[in-house]
Amino acid sequence: MSHGPRSGLAAVSSALLAMSRHLEVRDVLKTIVASARELLDAQYAALGVPDDHGGFAQFVVDGVSEEQWKAIGPLPRQHGILAAMLHEARSERLADVRKDPRFEGWPKAHPDLVDFLGLPIRDGDEVIGALFLANKNCERPEGGCGFTVDDEELLGILAQHAAIALTNARLYERSRELTIAEERSRLAHELHDAVSQKLFSLRLTAQAAARLVDRDPSRAKGELQQVAALAAEAADELRAAVVELRPAALDEDGLVATLRTQIQVLDRAHSARVTFAGHGVKALPASQEEALLRVAQEALHNALRHSGADHVDVTLDRRGSGAVLRITDDGSGFDPSAVRRAGRHLGLVSMRDRASGAGGTLTVESAPGKGTVIEMEVPGG
Repeated sequence: MSHGPRSGLAAVSSALLAMSRHLEVRDVLKTIVASARELLDAQYAALGVPDDHGGFAQFVVDGVSEEQWKAIGPLPRQHGILAAMLHEARSERLADVRKDPRFEGWPKAHPDLVDFLGLPIRDGDEVIGALFLANKNCERPEGGCGFTVDDEELLGILAQHAAIALTNARLYERSRELTIAEERSRLAHELHDAVSQKLFSLRLTAQAAARLVDRDPSRAKGELQQVAALAAEAADELRAAVVELRPAALDEDGLVATLRTQIQVLDRAHSARVTFAGHGVKALPASQEEALLRVAQEALHNALRHSGADHVDVTLDRRGSGAVLRITDDGSGFDPSAVRRAGRHLGLVSMRDRASGAGGTLTVESAPGKGTVIEMEVPGG
């Protein structure tokens, strides 16, 4: 990311604004690290958030490729210089970190670090992270550190604002967790009130049909038709409730992996060929990822259940800092304006609401006998 040093008030302001722009903890951590490395013109930067078990709950790096990071191995433990910053809560500026008596080495694939600048990120008396930079891009004084006292002071200012941004992000995520918990409780009550009543009716109707099978087959047939209708209504109630919950796979695996897995399942479960391709998409704000997933699910449901398509192709591509999702099928197609006039929406209203709610746009192209293309674009963070 770094293309040389940036200096002056404008550079500092840009870094601080970038940190305050994000609400997700992971996004804030990545922005802090990237901003620090660029601002102080270092080859490497990292930020560790400690857990309660002597390790790190999160550890974010900048200046290390994804391949290098995988080769390095597990997250570091709290030892050596990192432990000093967390437990002694003071800054460290070293000419050669390898010569420090606290240095305990690093994995074989780890880059070689020499001059080092690190300091804790504090929220009041609590140390909530450790931020460090290594290998300043400059001529080093003989036996001295490339990082200067001014660099240390600047990183200290950055760390103070990083503490605010990280604390705000944590509060936001906690608030969202509470909101999700409240929503789950509300949905549980709705399921109990709506779905359980339908299932109770379904059981009674099925019992009535069983009693009528021998003595009145025609009435039994009518009761069985009612069973089918009640089962369909219960399924619709369940589906409407479930789609309101954020899937755990998004948080654990990310959007691309979640989409790929779900589409592989659909491809095996349906006679239509369902494919997925993702190109260069980076992590997006949580609300946008969830909206993209829900729109993809709704569009796939329509294509596989209603269009009679032989092929359904899903692509997710990077566009600027955002992404564009495209679902294409070769099914029967429809006239979007006629669907609206008839009061049938095929989920189009829901998809448009989700797109606009995430700050994105949705377009639908279809015609009878011409298949359907649904495209959603989101702006990114």
